[in-house]
Amino acid sequence: MSRELIVLTDAVLITCVVQRGVADDVVSAALEAGVQGATVFYARGTGVRQRALGVLGVTVSAEKEVIIFVVPSEQAELIFERAYLAGKLDTPGMGLITMSPLEKMATYVPHDIVERFSSE
Repeated sequence: MSRELIVLTDAVLITCVVQRGVADDVVSAALEAGVQGATVFYARGTGVRQRALGVLGVTVSAEKEVIIFVVPSEQAELIFERAYLAGKLDTPGMGLITMSPLEKMATYVPHDIVERFSSE
């Protein structure tokens, strides 16, 4: 069996950090917007922002969920917007979202898809 490295160069990494329990809503919204999959893991946050928001009377939990999506560049804006809204990131203390271009990435790509895109 021959092994082949397929490198994709037109991709974006979207990382979303939300309060614990919110990731399912973010992933659902992103799936509806066309994302093919997501990785979710748990984290604990800390920092000056917790104290500042505590002074304002907003409780910020240290328990976080981190969601990462790798998406084609042409889908990135829509998925970013949907994830932002689903995570209620326009609310103080709810989290943040970032988007970064990927120089290159590699994963398994089925041969029929490789053939379809290489013929275009």
